[in-house]
Order: sequence, then C-alpha cells, then structure tokens
Amino acid sequence: MDGTARVTPLFIFSLPRSGSTMLQRLLVTHPAISTTTEPWLLLPYVYSLRRRGVKADYGHQWMVVGLQDFVEGLPNGEADYWAEVREMVIRLYDKAATPGARYFLDKTPPYHHIAPETITLFPDGRFVFLWRNPLSVVASVMETWAAGRWNLDIYRPALEAGFATLLRAFEEHRDRVASVRYEDLVREPEKTLRSIFVYLNVAFEDAALERFSEVVLPGHLGDRAGIHRYATVSTESLERWRQTLRNPMRKRWARRYLRWVGGERLAMIGYDLEELVRDLDSVPTSPRLLASDAVRHAYGWPYSAAKARVLGTTIQRWDAEPPRSAKRE
Repeated sequence: MDGTARVTPLFIFSLPRSGSTMLQRLLVTHPAISTTTEPWLLLPYVYSLRRRGVKADYGHQWMVVGLQDFVEGLPNGEADYWAEVREMVIRLYDKAATPGARYFLDKTPPYHHIAPETITLFPDGRFVFLWRNPLSVVASVMETWAAGRWNLDIYRPALEAGFATLLRAFEEHRDRVASVRYEDLVREPEKTLRSIFVYLNVAFEDAALERFSEVVLPGHLGDRAGIHRYATVSTESLERWRQTLRNPMRKRWARRYLRWVGGERLAMIGYDLEELVRDLDSVPTSPRLLASDAVRHAYGWPYSAAKARVLGTTIQRWDAEPPRSAKRE
C-alpha cells in the first residue's frame, strides 16, 4: 500500500430494466463519484467457488474442486482468498476512478445474482437497491429485448432467482444499505437523490438533474435505448406496461408472477400485491400477439429448462396451469 486514499466501492443492485443506468448517470454528476459503463468485474470471482451457474470449456465444477483444495491450504482459508480478491478489485477501481473521486460506482445488472456476497466482501462499501414495479420490469424486458414479443422464459433466471436473491440480501443488510423505488426517483427526483447523497455523506448539487443528460459513459453495454429516449427525468415510462401486458397469456403470467413474489416480499420494498393485481386486472384485454406468444413460449420454456440443467440450476413452474382439480376448487 502506498498510503494514498482509496475509493470506496459503491454498487447499484437491481433487476434488469429497473432504471439503473439513469440512476448511475444521475449519481456520477457529482465529482465525488466515478464510474464506467458496466464493469462485470466481480462475477467470475464470486462464481469461482460456486459449483453451479457456469458453463465453460475447462469444466467449471472441476475448477471449483481444485480451487477449493488450494484455498483450504492458505493460512486462513477462504478468508485469505476473499481478502486478496477484495484488495485486487479495489486497486482496479482506484485505477479506473477519476482523480479526486471518493467512490467508484460499479453498476453491473447481473450483480443481482451475487448481491449477498458483494455486501459481505466489501464491509466498508455502499449499496443502493433500486426497485421497480414488477409489471414494468416484465413489460420492459419484452419491449427492449424482443421488440414487444414474448421472451420471459429466457429471462427467468433474473426475474425469479435474481429477484429472490436481491430480496434476501436487502432483508439481511437493510441497516447498511439505501433503498430506492424507480417510481419515486422519476416522480420526486430531487428528494430521492438527496436521500442517496445523505447515505453517501456527500452534498447534493442542484445542477445534478440538469447535468445528467450530458453524462456519456464509454463502453458497449448499458441502456442505450433509455439514454437516447430521456434527456430529462420523466414519468412517461410509469404506465407503459399497460400497453404491453394486454393479452390473456401475458396478464395470466404476470398475475402468477406477482403471486409468486408474494405480498410480504413486495411490501418489504414498497409495493402492495393486491393493488398491483387490481391494476393488472383493470387493463383492457386484447388478443394482440397471443398466437405469437404461445409459439415463443412453446420453445422458450424447454430451452430455459435445458439451459438450467446444463448449469445445474432449477426453474420453478409457478407459472404452469393448475391441475383441473385445483381449478374446480
């Protein structure tokens, strides 16, 4: 160590299509916060001791066995391994940060899969959980990555396991993290940003809401559609899900998804299950894209199940049709 001050890691945890790129751009208008588009830096290291979830040419499970043997031979076992990973990552954040920055913001969408480990790995870190109406998330996944067509089977690992992991991490560490709803961010951006800056112990700057549209993040990843669509913080996206989730199949799937998440977990992050279900039921039903959705689901589900088997993970069938006996009941 050379004795110089080092940046503090700052993370945004969210599901995909939750507004994390907008929040990232808003935060980095402050000179104390530096970032790059999406580092994806921690994923291979956290997964290095996980037997499931990775497919690679070298045989990931055997790599885990070998690495675990190596780690067990270190003086302090896993504690030594994770300490070295932490030091390496912070050194890289330091190198990537702009001069004078206090924080380096790592906004990498798949970190919803590793949120608990990330919080444990960085005891001095700062963590912002960004939540969004699940109906908006589901609709935006289809609109952004499938031009409005059905693709929910492909993104189930994030919508299901990723959401559950995020909720668990938040519940376990809520005393040391910040929690923000996308809806509050776009309706009351100044108030919401001020609360985050209080958490970070940096002064809010009034010009942040005007400057964020000028932020350009180099790199291939990030929400390019949102960057080009919104030059200002806008509430325009809050009700767009109503146009996407209109046919019977989508409404049924979304209703079951909400029930799977459950009232208790939704309440924990500021949403009301029955209110969301009522909103969904109030949407006029349309047959548009119903046939296309059925066909895409017919091959999407087997593909997702096969991929899960290869990765050693599982997919729950909470979205399946209930048995006839259950329907009668």
